[in-house]
Amino acid sequence: MDIKKVKETALGGLLNNPVFVLVLGMCPTIGMSTNVTNALGLGLATAFVLVFSNVFVSLLRKVIPDKVRLPSYIIIIATFVTLVQLFLVKFLPSLNASIGRFIPLIVVNCIILGRAEAFASKNGAGYAALDGLSMGLGFTCSLVLLGAVRMALIAAGFGIFETAAGGFITLGLMMALFNYVLGLYRNHAKAKLLKGGSSL
Repeated sequence: MDIKKVKETALGGLLNNPVFVLVLGMCPTIGMSTNVTNALGLGLATAFVLVFSNVFVSLLRKVIPDKVRLPSYIIIIATFVTLVQLFLVKFLPSLNASIGRFIPLIVVNCIILGRAEAFASKNGAGYAALDGLSMGLGFTCSLVLLGAVRMALIAAGFGIFETAAGGFITLGLMMALFNYVLGLYRNHAKAKLLKGGSSL
């Protein structure tokens, strides 16, 4: 096992955060980040689909014909989205009432299809599972963080942050802050590497 690749894959959800860096999945990000509960529920549902769809795409990558590659990925993803929806309906009906309309949209979430195409279809199942977990947790943390900030602002009397416009304002500010901190981290890691140390 390549330790460097494992580390890079595990840190992918942070260093290449799907929301703050790659700017993917904006519809559910804005729509479901008005409170922490909805953000956490949708984030974990997406993470589940990411992990298992990545694994199955990886396992089947050598038998899926190239001409039907993308439709096959969508069928795999839709299968796990259906399982998530059935679970929510059966065991978490109140959460399903809040986020249920966004669950089917996970099928066309560009984070999941993008990772299936860019990573899972080119790597083994172990790496694919790790990538799905990393990206899924990165997406979940982004949603929860946005939800917490928006909840605090709404509670403080800034009702605009409950709207889509407020969501985009919050996202833009947090994206700028995240990328600024990430830039400092990368510059520090590069300087450390140039001095003969090891970067994380």
